[in-house]
Amino acid sequence: MNTELELWSLLLGASLPVKAVMAILLLASFASWVVIFRKKLSLSRSRRRADDFEDRFWSGTDLNSLYSQIRHEGRDETGMSGIFAAGFREFARLRQRKGVQAQVLVEAAERGMRIALNREIDRLESSLEFLATVGSTSPYIGLFGTVWGIMISFHALGNTAQATIAMVAPGISEALIATAMGLFAAIPAVVAYNRYATQVERLENRYETFKDEFSSLLQRQAFMNEEG
Repeated sequence: MNTELELWSLLLGASLPVKAVMAILLLASFASWVVIFRKKLSLSRSRRRADDFEDRFWSGTDLNSLYSQIRHEGRDETGMSGIFAAGFREFARLRQRKGVQAQVLVEAAERGMRIALNREIDRLESSLEFLATVGSTSPYIGLFGTVWGIMISFHALGNTAQATIAMVAPGISEALIATAMGLFAAIPAVVAYNRYATQVERLENRYETFKDEFSSLLQRQAFMNEEG
């Protein structure tokens, strides 16, 4: 209990620049935890939807029926289903026209899927740069508070005739708290960034693989219709 009171008194007795540093680090830590939990939910949802769509796609369902189901569910703009919907929409639109070559159909579908894939990658990677920024800058912000606190302590020490450890210890302790808070904000952000960056890369690879497989399927279907 006494330790908690001493720590609280150190925080309250800190100089204004050190208090500002601590406030910035607390806000950064809070914001990073909000991003961490939101990103965890978002990536989990994306993986579940990708698993669900792959099961439906490879179950042999008619593509027209699958496209209609996705449009009805309102999922045609995100995830793997969004890539499928973008490609199939272009393919079906041009197929209704007479005299359109099979290669043109496939290229239009691939262009639509590529745009949807890039949009999905941007969505998956959003907020990761914030975690990277917090993880890389928080220790330096805390170090600034530490340097400032030590500087103030030694400046006060120089104005006294007889210096003792008891006079400089509170200031140094106050300064070291800033470093600790910087690490407290940085470590979770770095761990989360590394973990989520790996998960995003795996999802991107799944989307890219599906795009290539679906493009091959559309190509076979287009050339079969052209020959028929």
